[in-house]
Amino acid sequence: MTVTSAQRDQKKTRIIMMILLAVLLISVSMFLVQRDDSKTIIVTFPNGTQIEAEVADTPEKLLFGLAFQEALPSNGGMIYIFESTGHHRVTTKAYRFPVDMIWVDESRHIVSVMENVQPCQQGTCPWHGSTSDDVRYLIQTEAGFIQRQALTVGGELKYTLHM
Repeated sequence: MTVTSAQRDQKKTRIIMMILLAVLLISVSMFLVQRDDSKTIIVTFPNGTQIEAEVADTPEKLLFGLAFQEALPSNGGMIYIFESTGHHRVTTKAYRFPVDMIWVDESRHIVSVMENVQPCQQGTCPWHGSTSDDVRYLIQTEAGFIQRQALTVGGELKYTLHM
């Protein structure tokens, strides 16, 4: 039984396609699966309530935030750490659930809040920002958190790095 040139080429093409598919699957799984080495910060609110917030401090996490996640635990959230103080904006593009946004300044005081910000699935999504130009951090929690905790502008937060 002899193997023709066309059969060899077809076999090479299949092998290359399998390798490319494997690389693609590995890349997608690394992006979608939360890594164990992600940093978390325990955020303590003025009334003593604590949440465990995943740190968004890389360009990718700052851009995507909670996008593509199925849910957020009631004691969980995400804290964005911006490189500098200023007027920062984020979008809820590809979020699957509404969030509350707590905008915080350099001294860890709440400067603005946004409640029940809806996810956006359409092509062009709105950008959400603080009413203050003094933002250094943004904390996103499950919708309803701000109301349940009676959070107000001026409240001071405490951060503890979780190891």
